[in-house]
Amino acid sequence: MAGTFVIAQGGGPTAVINQTVVGAALEIRGRHPGAKVLGSLHGVRGIRDGNYVDLSAIPEDRLRLIAGTPSAALGSTRDKPDAAYCEVILKGLRKAGADAFIYIGGNDTSGTQQILTDAAGGKIAFVHAPKTIDNDLEENDHTPGFMSAAEFVAGAFLSVDLDFRALPGIYVGIVMGRHAGFLTAASAAWQLDSDSGPHLVYVPERPFSAAGFIDDVRATLDRHKRCIVAVSEGVSTADGKALVESLVPADKLERDQHGNVKLSGSDLPAALERALAEGLPGKRARVDALGYMPRGYVGSISAVDAQEAFDAGAFAVTVAEQGGGSVALQYDGSKIVLKKVPLKNVAGKTRHMPDDFMKPDANQLSEAGMAYLKRLVPEKYKVGKPFV
Repeated sequence: MAGTFVIAQGGGPTAVINQTVVGAALEIRGRHPGAKVLGSLHGVRGIRDGNYVDLSAIPEDRLRLIAGTPSAALGSTRDKPDAAYCEVILKGLRKAGADAFIYIGGNDTSGTQQILTDAAGGKIAFVHAPKTIDNDLEENDHTPGFMSAAEFVAGAFLSVDLDFRALPGIYVGIVMGRHAGFLTAASAAWQLDSDSGPHLVYVPERPFSAAGFIDDVRATLDRHKRCIVAVSEGVSTADGKALVESLVPADKLERDQHGNVKLSGSDLPAALERALAEGLPGKRARVDALGYMPRGYVGSISAVDAQEAFDAGAFAVTVAEQGGGSVALQYDGSKIVLKKVPLKNVAGKTRHMPDDFMKPDANQLSEAGMAYLKRLVPEKYKVGKPFV
């Protein structure tokens, strides 16, 4: 395979996705001298349009600087190719003389690679390298990008809990995650003790009730004199509708290009603020959406996350040499090992947070959930417990 490798990035950027690009590029340069390494700009759109950067011509020191830089250096896309679009991508890959295509991303990215694999007839090796702060890929213990984002979320909730000890009230932080609650659960990773926030954690895997939410907050205020809440933007009511659909009039809802209800706008914070004002009148309350900040924050790049992302890129080259597949990070009980798994095991599927990660009778993390988070997001700062 000393021919041409194409690498692209898809979906939301992370703090470490560039490590995967550089890990793959340097591995190719080391194992396949003379091979061409093309970085497709803005995901599969670059392949469609023939828009590439030659990664084989860039000095290693510059590549390593890019590796440590957050966001997607090649540019990304939210395109979700169907069979017709994939035919256009295949045409672009053939025109570039591609022997292998490494696509770094999440569920939709793996789905694209599966369609391309089925259509290409084995003439090009298609590899999916994992990336998502949602941590929701099947076959993976965790995904590159998650640990760095989780560090941000853990630090944010530790900080806001200390803030609200000084000036008690209600704080609700809305965390990214449409279908899986791992990142929202990370809000509890750095709790100081049983009195610490977040006191309530709401994840998509459990139905959300606005009335139950108000009752939970009221009970928490009675117990702790303050209430810190972590809510996943993807929480849904018992009928399966996203919470924002239940709280916001249909003619006011925003939708993305795929028709999905937008979870990241101002609708959900405003609706929760209104629910708190009506259900707990007179109480000091604040609702914030953390938004995009956790996913590529330069101040919370986990060194372990960065190394694993780099290693996943390097291992993707091995998977390409073996004919394609998906790279998976698996835990053997003591360490993370990289394995090749079939694309069909990952493509278009969603890994949900295990039910036993939450207490059965409360909106709080269980011992199993806390153990998982503490393994991936160990405490980074030492703080003293306030006197209040």
